[in-house]
Amino acid sequence: MSIEQIKQDLGGGAVFDMGEVNPYGQFFVGESYLKMLTTEGVGVGNVTFEPGCRNNWHVHHAKSGGGQILLVTGGRGWYQEWGKPAQELHAGDVVNIPSGVKHWHGAAGDSWFQHLAIEVPGEETKTEWCESVSDEDYGKLL
Repeated sequence: MSIEQIKQDLGGGAVFDMGEVNPYGQFFVGESYLKMLTTEGVGVGNVTFEPGCRNNWHVHHAKSGGGQILLVTGGRGWYQEWGKPAQELHAGDVVNIPSGVKHWHGAAGDSWFQHLAIEVPGEETKTEWCESVSDEDYGKLL
């Protein structure tokens, strides 16, 4: 699939370059791409997911502050917190993820998906990667 076709699938709203194959790919099912837009002050990365791609369950830990904000820029995807139903995401949606919340996010099975991932500043921040989202659980989503 060409970059132009991917941009079209994202609703024509692919403003930022999709970057290179994600160096954190071992924590994803499927292929994703990462383009860090800035690492100064507040880290902001553009993450692009191919259809069906999702990251593993994970937790953003911090002694204080921390967490993550997702700004959805294109396509259709999902976000889910542990123990809660998944939420469908579309361009313009904003997800605030406090530190300590186990969650995952990724593309719908039939759509590319793109979001900006904003690292909320905090003290002693780190990401704990956990198990993958099972194919059975993911398959229940539309």
